[in-house]
Amino acid sequence: MTKQEIVTSLAEKAGLTKRQANQALDALLSTITEALKRGDKVALIGFGTFSAHRREARTGINPRTREIAKFPARTVPVFKAGRTLRERVG
Repeated sequence: MTKQEIVTSLAEKAGLTKRQANQALDALLSTITEALKRGDKVALIGFGTFSAHRREARTGINPRTREIAKFPARTVPVFKAGRTLRERVG
């Protein structure tokens, strides 16, 4: 499902225009991103939890060239589905 399909569905279900639905979706995604940058967790009860995890620096091997590559430490977003979402999907 693309962003535009989500916006269309959101507009229909919430009784909004597509422009309003797009703004609401952008605001939601921006809020979640800002919270993760601060190191906060975002918990949407029944849906899931977004969090940021620190991935340590590591070395790896390029399978094509067999050269050793170094990967720097970084923070990555993680999503864990809530029980209600898992039950509805599965």
